[in-house]
Amino acid sequence: MEPRKKVTIPDMLAKKQLGQKIVRVICYDYPMALLADRAGVDNILVGDSLGMVVLGMGNTMPVTMEEMIIHCRAVMRAVKYALVIGDLPFLSYQTSIRDAIYNAGLLMKEGGVDAVKLEGGQEFAPTVKAIVDAGIPVVGHIGLTPQTIAKLGGFKVQGTDIGTASKLMEDARALEAAGAFMLSLECVPDRLAELICKELTIPATGIGCGPNTDGQSLNLYDMLGLFERFTPKFVKKYASLSETIVQAIQQYKAEVEHGDFPTPEHTFHMKDEVLKEVLGGK
Repeated sequence: MEPRKKVTIPDMLAKKQLGQKIVRVICYDYPMALLADRAGVDNILVGDSLGMVVLGMGNTMPVTMEEMIIHCRAVMRAVKYALVIGDLPFLSYQTSIRDAIYNAGLLMKEGGVDAVKLEGGQEFAPTVKAIVDAGIPVVGHIGLTPQTIAKLGGFKVQGTDIGTASKLMEDARALEAAGAFMLSLECVPDRLAELICKELTIPATGIGCGPNTDGQSLNLYDMLGLFERFTPKFVKKYASLSETIVQAIQQYKAEVEHGDFPTPEHTFHMKDEVLKEVLGGK
């Protein structure tokens, strides 16, 4: 078995050319990133969905740059191999191109990530180009874009009619032309997602887009059964860790209440002669 090496942007392009699937997970903290990296995923996205999943917010809108930087740092402390992408949160890039370049640079400089991701189609192509021209790698994000959920009318599939499907195709082309090295498609019908991937020379991963994209992305907390507020249709649960964790805590509670924990093996002991000296020779 060859020793692992750091995953790079050229590796992503090579996977596309070779027809190999890109594997991405979304997570936000040191312990989870450590495990994901050990498991051999290609990408880790530190998503602004951290607002909902780990901070208990109703949506992604309130997430700040400061919060993103903190979580990106935590993930980067854990990761040795995976390519790490940091999400640009709401209002960090929509206000001006200058703000976009500054905040993208901040996410790399202080968060330590390998690339940044931003939501939006052809209307943000000039922004993507400016960030790329500043030397910062960009992943585009089209389809269901949670930062504009009010405009979209809720969490639902995008590109289901001729007009919106055509726009998504145009968005994908515009972002590639602007210099994005990869796209993230979210909640796009399977055949449209497949067409977009065939149209592009850069890879496009899917979340809720069917099997024929250039790779797949899932939230680690969803797939492990740790986030229970809701489960999207596209999520496959590979474990039900919330039940396991609750049972473990209940067992701990019972053992403490009955005096079964801690046992001598979990306790630090003092020699009798030392204790005698502490008590003044008594």
